[in-house]
Amino acid sequence: MRVIAGEARSMPLKAPQGMDTRPTTDRIKETLFNILQTRIPCGVFIDLCSGSGSIGIEAISRGARKCYFVENNKDAVKCITENLHFTKFENRSILLKQDVVSAVSGIHEKEADIIFMDPPYQAGLEEPVLHALSQAPYVTEDTLIIFEADLEHDFSWVENTDFTVTREKTYKTNKHVFMMRK
Repeated sequence: MRVIAGEARSMPLKAPQGMDTRPTTDRIKETLFNILQTRIPCGVFIDLCSGSGSIGIEAISRGARKCYFVENNKDAVKCITENLHFTKFENRSILLKQDVVSAVSGIHEKEADIIFMDPPYQAGLEEPVLHALSQAPYVTEDTLIIFEADLEHDFSWVENTDFTVTREKTYKTNKHVFMMRK
């Protein structure tokens, strides 16, 4: 696993040991960031359920002004800390070591540009997190929210929220679901 582009291009990143995290593959990460490239420079990026931190680190490398990393697994937190130190991105990062739903209210920004979440599959975190985000003042009509999920995950419930699915990008084993406020 490595940083694909930008300031830290080609730098290797550590991943937590075990099966608790599934680092996003370089190919999927590259596709995702090709979609996001115009929204990242000088923006605020939030990486929920950060795992190794590779998505948020990629955003900083490509010009994000600041990135919040949210993770409650202690091995993953250690890995994120080491990766931020190695890439020298600590000064543009805030690491929240807590439950993802409660962390949403602990972020204090005027506006978040992109919020990315790759929760443990089958954990059922998508709905409570989206509900928490609906209450967050930094989630504006311009904030893009992306969930990574397995291919079978049904997001039809989003229509009963303050958000709408604007795009879905499928890969061999998973997908990215993009949404914004209605």
